[in-house]
Amino acid sequence: MRSPGTAGALTPAGELRRLGVRPGARLLVHAALRGTGLRAEVLRDALTDVLGPHGTLVVPAFTSENSRTSTAHLERIAGLSEPQVREFRARMPAFDPRRTPSQGVGRFAETVRTSPGAARSAHPQTSFAALGKDARRLCAGHRLECHLGEESPLGRMCGEGGQVLMINVGFSSCTAFHLAEYRIPEPPLRMYDCVVKVNLPGGRRGEGWTTYEDVALDDSDFAQIGDAFPDSRLRRGRLGGAGAVLFSIPDAVGHALDWMTENRR
Repeated sequence: MRSPGTAGALTPAGELRRLGVRPGARLLVHAALRGTGLRAEVLRDALTDVLGPHGTLVVPAFTSENSRTSTAHLERIAGLSEPQVREFRARMPAFDPRRTPSQGVGRFAETVRTSPGAARSAHPQTSFAALGKDARRLCAGHRLECHLGEESPLGRMCGEGGQVLMINVGFSSCTAFHLAEYRIPEPPLRMYDCVVKVNLPGGRRGEGWTTYEDVALDDSDFAQIGDAFPDSRLRRGRLGGAGAVLFSIPDAVGHALDWMTENRR
């Protein structure tokens, strides 16, 4: 028997359905669980239950510290002498899609990444992990020179009408907006580098730094872009005592592209 204070309360799956999550969707989830009262495993199971056997749950599994220039890496080496920095970088392990933990994306994303049957894309800095019907297909072929563009899981999800669910996070964390940066005419480019596994003579495997050029990613104005996102394109609700919002990836990218074209110089 339910207590009077819980009569009529929805389960996490019920809250997801009320928010608009539907079976068969390809759903990119950003979640900060602190304050929601939800455990990562409970949320994962609720999502996979609602998405059903034909749906796919996707999360960012980024490894931002695998870099010489990222904010996360620079924080790690702050205060070190030049010799100490060289030693630190020499000891940095190469990205391994099967074993390298995600960094800075929360417990929920890491729980999905380590779930039985999960797939992960191979990008050494901006990989995604996924569970469900299209997990392996969405995560395949993530090109090194395409962090978050058309040839990434994000680009594929956009082309297939995927959605984003943000739980207890703001639009400053909206990865989907990055795809718009690839669609700006002549987007600014920059060099990136990270540690990867490499093939050595004689069929041996080793580790080494690789350098590549890609779009200069900039999330500094994402909160403003989110503030301007029309409410008519958003489904807002509650999940585990926290705010949640559901929206289409194509809508988010289209809105961000219009905003960037107008406001970025």
